[in-house]
Amino acid sequence: MDTPVQSPEFKVTPASDITCPECGHTETETMPTDSCQWFYDCKGCGALLKPLAGDCCVYCSYGTQPCPPIQEAQASGNDAASCCA
Repeated sequence: MDTPVQSPEFKVTPASDITCPECGHTETETMPTDSCQWFYDCKGCGALLKPLAGDCCVYCSYGTQPCPPIQEAQASGNDAASCCA
């Protein structure tokens, strides 16, 4: 089976702006590259954010950038990937 190859110009964007759905506070965070982040404490109101149904982590639900494994999968044409697989 052939594995899709990502472009040599592709680089993961390590930062994402997470916006709290409760209070609207936005914070720029550096995403982990070696684990999922299922929970995030809002620095504005203290709400505990969890991934939305169908998303693998809080960055994919509330961030301006999806998590690094999803970015890599999208760059290689695999839209069905999960950072938790």
